[in-house]
Amino acid sequence: MSKAIKHLLVLTTCPGSITAKQIAQDLVANDVAACVNVIPGLTSYFKWSNKVDSDDELLLLIKTTSDCYPKVEKRIKSLHPYELPEIIAVPIEEGFADYLRWIENSTK
Repeated sequence: MSKAIKHLLVLTTCPGSITAKQIAQDLVANDVAACVNVIPGLTSYFKWSNKVDSDDELLLLIKTTSDCYPKVEKRIKSLHPYELPEIIAVPIEEGFADYLRWIENSTK
């Protein structure tokens, strides 16, 4: 029997530092993420409107719980300028127990 996934790493990309900081601060201030890392220097290549395109972006690594995921997704969608923002949740199956507890205690 598999155990339920309680912790998630949510990934999203942003077109600039202002958007990235706004989303990161909002998620932490509203207790739906324990921590958000903003990683600059990302170049994304993608197909949009039937053509290959690229853009410089920042990557957000969002630590949260599965219970908070719906709120995280809703906040990102409301703050993000993209028509179709990348929002991907990856389960955290293992990790330092004290850190995982901190994620739980920092979110609601």
